[in-house]
Amino acid sequence: MKTYLGLIAAAALTLSACSGENKPAENTAAPSPTVAASESVTVAEASAPMVADECSTLINSNDAMQFDVKEISIKSSCKQYTITLKHTGTIAKQAMGHNVVISKVSDKDAVVKDGIDANIEADYVKPNDERVVAQTKLIGGGEETSVTFDVAKLAKSEAYEYFCTFPGHAALMSGKITIVE
Repeated sequence: MKTYLGLIAAAALTLSACSGENKPAENTAAPSPTVAASESVTVAEASAPMVADECSTLINSNDAMQFDVKEISIKSSCKQYTITLKHTGTIAKQAMGHNVVISKVSDKDAVVKDGIDANIEADYVKPNDERVVAQTKLIGGGEETSVTFDVAKLAKSEAYEYFCTFPGHAALMSGKITIVE
């Protein structure tokens, strides 16, 4: 009986994760007060007013393994870019953690595989992985984190993606990054 309930719950989660919309980022939301890439804060702590900024994006994630942003267009005039990740769900990071990791599309699969080997203590990212352009911490429900990186790390001639490296999430939780004029 327990096996059937587990299978039903897994099927329901999978079906709900497949119902997300694909929409590009609208670089209108700025991150909460500066948070180091290695820190996370609860949503309640991040109550400062949001100010629009063309060099930042807010990505919401949830317990159904979804990012609400599927494409980020970064203006070439930005020297630095900030991605803020907000986990709007309620499940702890040990069971439904999310992060944002940026790499070349050609490196994604290897970064994800090596991240699984790195384990949760390393936020499912291989330490000092040169293929990773930037990464946030792994966060759980109700938490928020951000990362700021130099846009110069992104070559206009390369294709980049952002994704979650929690085991099993990258297939559903990913998006495209492009540099625009």
